[in-house]
Amino acid sequence: MTHREEIRPDIDDGIDRKVLAQLRARFLRVNGGRLQRAMQALSTRQQLVLKLLPLLLHVNHPLLPGYVSATTPAGLCGYEPDADTLAEAQRLTRSFTYKARRGHPALPLHGLFLMGSLGTVAQAELSDMDLWVCHAPELDAQALAELRRKCDLLESWAASQGAEAHCFLVDPARFTAGAREAQLSSDDCGTTQHYLLLDEFYRTAIWLGGRTPLWWLVPVYEEARYAEYCHTLLSKRFVRADEVLDLGHLAQIPPGEFIGAGMWQLYKGIESPYKSVLKLLLTEVYASEHPRVECLALRFKQAVFANRLDLDELDPYVMVYRRLEEYLDARGERERLELIRRCLYLKVNKKLSSPPRNRRKSWQRLLLERLTGAWQWDARQLATLDSRSQWKVRQVGAERRLLVNELTYSYRFLSQFARSQQAVSSLNSRDLGVLGRRLYAAFERKAGKVEFINPGIAPDLGEDSLTLVHCANVDNPQDSQWALFHGNLNAQEWPDFAPLKRTRALIELLAWCHRNGVIDASTRLSLHPGGSDLGEFELNNLLSSLQQAIPLPLPPVAESALLQANAPREVLLLVNVGRDPLRQHSQMNVHMTSERTDALGYAGVRDNLVLSLDQVSLNSWNELLVNRYDGPHALLDCLRDYLNSLPADGPRPRLRVRCFCRNRATAIAERVEQLFADVLANFSGAQRDRYLLQVQQRYHLLELSPGQVSHTALDNLPALLDQLGTARPGYSPLRLDRHALEGEDLALILPLGRADCLQVFYRLHGDQAELTVLDEHNALWRQRLPFHDEQSLLTPLQRFLQSLLYRRNAMLALDEPLPPAPLDVLYYQVLPAAPQRALRLEPRTAPEAAVSHPFYDVQAIVEPHEGSRAQVTLYCNHREFSELEYGADLYHAVARHILAQRSGNARYPCYLTDLDLSRVLGGGQIQSIHYLHYKARLETALNQALQNA
Repeated sequence: MTHREEIRPDIDDGIDRKVLAQLRARFLRVNGGRLQRAMQALSTRQQLVLKLLPLLLHVNHPLLPGYVSATTPAGLCGYEPDADTLAEAQRLTRSFTYKARRGHPALPLHGLFLMGSLGTVAQAELSDMDLWVCHAPELDAQALAELRRKCDLLESWAASQGAEAHCFLVDPARFTAGAREAQLSSDDCGTTQHYLLLDEFYRTAIWLGGRTPLWWLVPVYEEARYAEYCHTLLSKRFVRADEVLDLGHLAQIPPGEFIGAGMWQLYKGIESPYKSVLKLLLTEVYASEHPRVECLALRFKQAVFANRLDLDELDPYVMVYRRLEEYLDARGERERLELIRRCLYLKVNKKLSSPPRNRRKSWQRLLLERLTGAWQWDARQLATLDSRSQWKVRQVGAERRLLVNELTYSYRFLSQFARSQQAVSSLNSRDLGVLGRRLYAAFERKAGKVEFINPGIAPDLGEDSLTLVHCANVDNPQDSQWALFHGNLNAQEWPDFAPLKRTRALIELLAWCHRNGVIDASTRLSLHPGGSDLGEFELNNLLSSLQQAIPLPLPPVAESALLQANAPREVLLLVNVGRDPLRQHSQMNVHMTSERTDALGYAGVRDNLVLSLDQVSLNSWNELLVNRYDGPHALLDCLRDYLNSLPADGPRPRLRVRCFCRNRATAIAERVEQLFADVLANFSGAQRDRYLLQVQQRYHLLELSPGQVSHTALDNLPALLDQLGTARPGYSPLRLDRHALEGEDLALILPLGRADCLQVFYRLHGDQAELTVLDEHNALWRQRLPFHDEQSLLTPLQRFLQSLLYRRNAMLALDEPLPPAPLDVLYYQVLPAAPQRALRLEPRTAPEAAVSHPFYDVQAIVEPHEGSRAQVTLYCNHREFSELEYGADLYHAVARHILAQRSGNARYPCYLTDLDLSRVLGGGQIQSIHYLHYKARLETALNQALQNA
């Protein structure tokens, strides 16, 4: 036959049965050639499986593989085994005798097809056999269950022969209507890509027996009226109905299928990009032609009608390549075309740079040689691709860039196509979002993220020998860096080589090596520590810690994880990497001993032994992140960021803390781990909890508000007292670190804070006493006063607090169902008296003033005035003294009046007994700390005037 013998049947002019028979013969000729090619690449036992499968589905024999029962559906329409097949069956069991079933009108199996890469240029030793078992629509559930069981047994038998077979039951009537319940190939993405799956079936399937596809006989130009054409063929008996099966047409492909197929290939491409890029780009080609899509199956059919039966050019993978080449050439995208060529070459997996086995070239190798010759690939390029199993960091990094670009471009194209076609359902929209997150997690660069460079490109990036160098910058130590070199280089050699990787921090570099498998158990590492304190012992332990905390390979990310924001899953804290916190003592060979062993306040000088932290975290999206914390607030900054990264609900990450520095490593790691555990135990998320930590002489106050944790550094105790004395919007518990405020009475007082309670503490300091109050929001107020006796010390404060409570209660609504509880007032003495170390608190009863010693009432009313200045009016035993009358001389006038009331003109202190701030701080409920601050300020001014009067 020549190319001039193109068949163009015209239904309107009548159809010649001989022409239809000629068409069917052409398809069967291509089919036979593909089947022969498939057999050539199979082992003897695999060939046996493929040869016997039609017979084993055609018969039920108790001693043959696949037998379930005598009633199991069996019998393949029109199938008659040849003598070789029967001989192979009799080798399995000599008792088998075949009985022909010619003329049986109702055989339950209508067709058997082999689908996938068998018989193509990409067939490999491990290629599986996807078999479509097309059955009669009228089979009931029990019959189908038995048929499924028969297929399962055949799959098991095939596996015993070294063949991986998958049988898929297909009801042609339901399939044509678009209904199917299960996947129909081992590479099937689900039920949404009906037409694209059918396209793949028509251009790759090898017919093994039964009826042949009716689609073969419908010309491409009649595809749009496929149903009408088929009706004519069958109704006018040009074709007998029991000779064909109908799986449908390819006249139109809904745009939603391109989205579904693209998402599936992108999903697979994240792990194995070479396998997916070809199909992914084919989906792009189809989508770009929508709605006039000329799918490859139609091109295949047109070639058969035109009598172009070259098996090489009709090879499914070659057809895909030709279509992609045509598309990319037209767009001038040479880099993408080269990538596609490499993908096809690696898929075929015939190493052209080395001679073939037995010096005989397979048809696959000959075809690949012709293709690469047309691509003008030289021997060096072939050798590079053939050595992919030995590719290391440099080659993989370059290839990754191209593959990631392709996958990212495809995702953007897919998203844009979905929007332009308005073809995104709510389900697809969610799937696109999840897929976008998968791509982001796998490939997107961001600060601190360890880049994964080997998504299925090379099997092993492990290096035999590497050199790790700390490159110090003498002029600017902050610009120091770590570099990794290939091979074993000495100090004179490494400056002349380009490193594989540079990073500012060592752990960032080691994490990169671990994540990408660059360093494995057999790697020999040479170390040049430079100005760092890193040694071989610490380096080996750091690598072991990474391997234990982040075991590889990482488990797949579940879709449920991608529907949520990412959250840390594993966290490794490495303290003082390459740093000796007692370096000066190590250099002098001095070993320090001290009773103060806290790593955050070590020895008498209270040294902080936590100099730096490197946090390595693996999140729920499998992103590996490294953050380095250095400087005076390294620990607090790390703790803050860790707490802010925790999810509002859900499991907390597993935390490991390790330290391998030269001095006190175990104690340092335990202290940091202990601190994190203590803070987490108080991180309830229900209230604005606070945590107080002391590092060296400084205090750090953590505000534990979920998602907004912050810390304030306070240089000394007075600064801490000022901070603790600020008003708060509500009750805020304060937890103390186990080593904070050692020896201070505040270490006893602060943990006692209670909501809805005023607590008064006093401690004697010789002829003075220190009063401390924790108010209902746990704000702290402190004042030092002269001490004569407990009565004169506490009674003025008690009277002031009683008036405060009276004013507070006067503003409460009494008719509320649950009115606020009244504030309790409790008293404690701190013992023993100073200067001894405070050890305990003892409760005290509230003081009671004797009736024979009435107190002098001094009331203050504070009101807003111009600007920020407040205006004060004082009442002494109800006599008014206002700034309107006395101006700047107010306090002196009051002092003279008080002294005039005292016998002997005594100048002992005067205390406020009542204070009104309602106009200054608004009409709402005012916190007690406001009153106490104003009280202290006014009393100081008044008592200074008393002393000067």
